[in-house]
Amino acid sequence: MGREITTAFLSTFFAFVLVLILAKLMGRKLISQMTFFDFVVGVTLGSTTSNLAMNAKGIGPTATIVLLSLTLLTLLTDYLHIKNFNFRKFTDSEPITVINNGKIVSENLKKIRLTLNEMMMLLREEKVFNIADVEFALMEPDGKLSVLTKSQKQPLTPEDLNIGTSYKGLTKDLVMDGEILVENLRDAHLKEDWLLSQLQMAGFHSQQEVFYAGLDTEGKLYISAKRKRQEKEGQYGID
Repeated sequence: MGREITTAFLSTFFAFVLVLILAKLMGRKLISQMTFFDFVVGVTLGSTTSNLAMNAKGIGPTATIVLLSLTLLTLLTDYLHIKNFNFRKFTDSEPITVINNGKIVSENLKKIRLTLNEMMMLLREEKVFNIADVEFALMEPDGKLSVLTKSQKQPLTPEDLNIGTSYKGLTKDLVMDGEILVENLRDAHLKEDWLLSQLQMAGFHSQQEVFYAGLDTEGKLYISAKRKRQEKEGQYGID
């Protein structure tokens, strides 16, 4: 019994580490922008990994070869995606217009087997509740709906009103869960003494009391303290 448990653990550990390395090689596109091809690869990868982990006789060489071959084929496919437009078109298909100038393109809905209810749901997710407000709507290869509303229905921007705006960049993380991110602090040309003095001015004795601290492009420091008490049921109205 103990030997079976050890074998199962080693098989699972090997499968987990192997698929982690192979997924890293394939790139994050597999989970962030999943196309039909990526879906097929993901399902095959998961099924093969499961078979590898469940192999009671030890580490299965066949499953390992399958995983390695799948990774090489995926990398080759990604290369062909870059080099060959026709190949990319074949594997990932093309964006399909479902709404054109406020008119539903019913032929394309039938082609991609998208119902009106499903299309309306996707429009609502893009904060569009009236088809007449849509200039174009495209079903992307990854299954997302890209919507361009008519110009008179788009919100005003400062540029439309000729209003100047200041630059807004990314907030630089300085403290996370009580740990100072020294690299980010140096990148912002700041010293640890400055950060600690700012925390003390905000009522913190050390960075250990800070859950998160970040510096925006205007030089404002946002600080969130660690919670010392557990949340009461219904405290924030979501349970």
